[in-house]
Amino acid sequence: MAHPRSRRMRALAVPLGLALTASLGFLPNAATAASQDSVPAAASADGPLLSYVVNTTPGRATVGKVEKAIAKAGGKVVIAHEQIGVIVVHSANPQFAASMRTLPGVQSAGATRTAPLKAQGTTDIGKPQKIDLPKSQLMAAGKAAKANGEEPLEPLQWDLPAIKADKAAKVNPGSRNVTVGIIDTGVDDTHPDLKANFSAKQSANCVGGVADTSKGAWRPWNPDEDYHGTHVAGTIAAARNGVGVAGVAPGVKISALKVSEPETSLFYAESVVCAFVFAADHGIGVTNNSYYVDPWMFNCKDDADQAAIIDAVGRAASYAQRKGAINIAAAGNSGLDLAAPQLPDASSPNDSTPVERTINPKTCWDVPTQLPGTVTVAAAGVNKLKSYYSNYGLGQIDVAAPGGDSRQVPELPAKNGNILSTMPGGDWAYLAGTSMATPHVAGVAALLKSAHPKSSPQEIQWLLKEQADNPGCPTGDATCTGTKHVNSHFGYGIVDALDAVKK
Repeated sequence: MAHPRSRRMRALAVPLGLALTASLGFLPNAATAASQDSVPAAASADGPLLSYVVNTTPGRATVGKVEKAIAKAGGKVVIAHEQIGVIVVHSANPQFAASMRTLPGVQSAGATRTAPLKAQGTTDIGKPQKIDLPKSQLMAAGKAAKANGEEPLEPLQWDLPAIKADKAAKVNPGSRNVTVGIIDTGVDDTHPDLKANFSAKQSANCVGGVADTSKGAWRPWNPDEDYHGTHVAGTIAAARNGVGVAGVAPGVKISALKVSEPETSLFYAESVVCAFVFAADHGIGVTNNSYYVDPWMFNCKDDADQAAIIDAVGRAASYAQRKGAINIAAAGNSGLDLAAPQLPDASSPNDSTPVERTINPKTCWDVPTQLPGTVTVAAAGVNKLKSYYSNYGLGQIDVAAPGGDSRQVPELPAKNGNILSTMPGGDWAYLAGTSMATPHVAGVAALLKSAHPKSSPQEIQWLLKEQADNPGCPTGDATCTGTKHVNSHFGYGIVDALDAVKK
């Protein structure tokens, strides 16, 4: 069962407005292997065809032995990432995962979904809000912007001055040697605001777990529905080219790592693993992750399948970090305190029949948001207050950034409290969510990597935090705890693009 993009994609859908004309986005402890003397269960094919991850000791020797056992247990290897010991498998044997867990060298194994693999189509819920100002007013704003050296729609982007990105662009717009990989629904690289900064050679379609680098494979399945990645892309690096909007880091490159299933827009573990490994092996310096890995909003370590998902994605994310990438991820849109002793989850698994459960966020992780080394991002509105929908939590949020909030309305001409960015087909529209906050941080991280090209991901993360501006807790808001320097709403604070290029 598909579930709303507002939860899955960490973007909030809002009512459709008037169209804009084209004239004017610690690894958990690995599960202990069972007895060395165990053998796989006899192969069976009387269950649903599912996708699995089998996590082994890295290296050709162990992976090769496990691949042979996989075949005997009724599995078909889709791809083996030997460098991190993650094997993606399809099997209709109901006992497949259990039999894999008995093998020497296998550290965890589990299904990545609860629904059978099936033919693919496209569906989605909700639409973005396109600009609702009269064309005459838009044209007037565009002329005024041009006279001020701005992009035509930049006066409507309250989020850029909120993090001083407009000033930063005059100092250092970012280096062409830095690429931000957008792990998402794909990117429309033909958009006039994006094509100048798009890197096709660092892009791929990772759906199913195997990277397809054929021309255009990274583009959205359905431009009318799969707009999320294109919107994210514009926020990061829309070019300052006299067209549309401006990005936080308009001089860096962007690439698309498409991981969303075309029928459900769900992001399964094998696709996300592929994306992180591809990013690591293709010189991508920053990854943007405005989603959580399906079908579980939280993956619990005491469940063998969910533990295997944490293990597999964690290995891939860690591999990307070791190769020099800093991973930025959205905190989520459920208004939850991620530091609470327990949390409700009534939406998982979201690919079949959800069940109500209560989870402990210390042992049940939002992936990739809560993986070690990942920068976790909360959303703020124009008034520098936490966006009403944003997850939060002391010790869980690293930094915050503009994500939009319809309850916080900017001064004219912006008028809309959400985030304006690029859309497939050469359009622009507003969206809100921690999905929109995350690319602001990814853009600032790209500026930091441009200014400090030899810095490690850990050093870039430290600079993001050190340079952030913390507005502090609002008076009377009991959900905001901590100090004036670090609190549950903003972590270390709202990121600062100007400091990123000047300090």
